[in-house]
Amino acid sequence: MADIDQTIKQIEKDMADAFNRGDLDAILDFFDRDFVGFSSTAHERLHGLKALRKTFVFYMKQGEGVDFQLDEIEVNTYGPVAVASFYWSVTMKSHGKAHEVVGRGSHVFVQRDGQWKIVHEHFSRAHHKPEVWDSSPG
Repeated sequence: MADIDQTIKQIEKDMADAFNRGDLDAILDFFDRDFVGFSSTAHERLHGLKALRKTFVFYMKQGEGVDFQLDEIEVNTYGPVAVASFYWSVTMKSHGKAHEVVGRGSHVFVQRDGQWKIVHEHFSRAHHKPEVWDSSPG
């Protein structure tokens, strides 16, 4: 399980790096062709890679630059299925100013033909930054 955990975490990091390079083809290669998910940019459910590409393009065109970061990635595996949950931040630069949007997300991975592919994504914006919100029990 530790190997799967590390593999999924590395995929998440590699995907963030590809996003920050603006490499859409590399990003989409991490996703299954039958992908379905939710973005923080629109209410509607996304179906397929074409719709997913549109949401990535939306973010990449925001201002002069976008920086996407993941934090506290946790992975749970269930046989050929793995779920990664994480906090994310997107910093958009425009007119010399930076605006940060934070949230949390999850990816559902399925292992097919020896490769882990994302079949579902759910991103949502946070009302508070993770370090502000006290999520400790009790």
